[in-house]
Amino acid sequence: MRLDKLIPQTSEYALRAVVHLARIGGGPAVTDDIAEATKVPAGYLARVLRSLSKAGILTAQRGTGGGFALAKPAGKITVWDVLEASDAGIGRIESCPLGIAGHGTSLCSLHALLDKAIGEVESLFRGATIQDILVSDRTSKPLCDPTGATGTTGLTIDRSDA
Repeated sequence: MRLDKLIPQTSEYALRAVVHLARIGGGPAVTDDIAEATKVPAGYLARVLRSLSKAGILTAQRGTGGGFALAKPAGKITVWDVLEASDAGIGRIESCPLGIAGHGTSLCSLHALLDKAIGEVESLFRGATIQDILVSDRTSKPLCDPTGATGTTGLTIDRSDA
């Protein structure tokens, strides 16, 4: 399944950026460095980072030593927080998608089942933190090649709120 079928590409870019900042200890990092590490076009990423900053997920500081940083510890930021900040969330089915007047908000069994599955995904995203992603026991790590190299030196993982 393609990820862009589940969440918009903008939201995935937002998640990549937040995960990257968490991997480097919370930041700060400049847009070009984040773009290189996350393989997201810098111009597009700049807009994503601004929206994350406006939503309180990131802080932004201009000047030497500035850049974007996590506004709170990675263990306090959920995947859902990032999805909401990038204006995505997951679309729940609140009324008949076919517009059948007799159905209204009383979903048929097909759409009720689909909405239940969407609700389970939403619940999973609400319960998973960025820190959970970093400390996962999976052999493949986010934004790393199989050897663990990221192309960036000095990466640290802050496990203080794990």
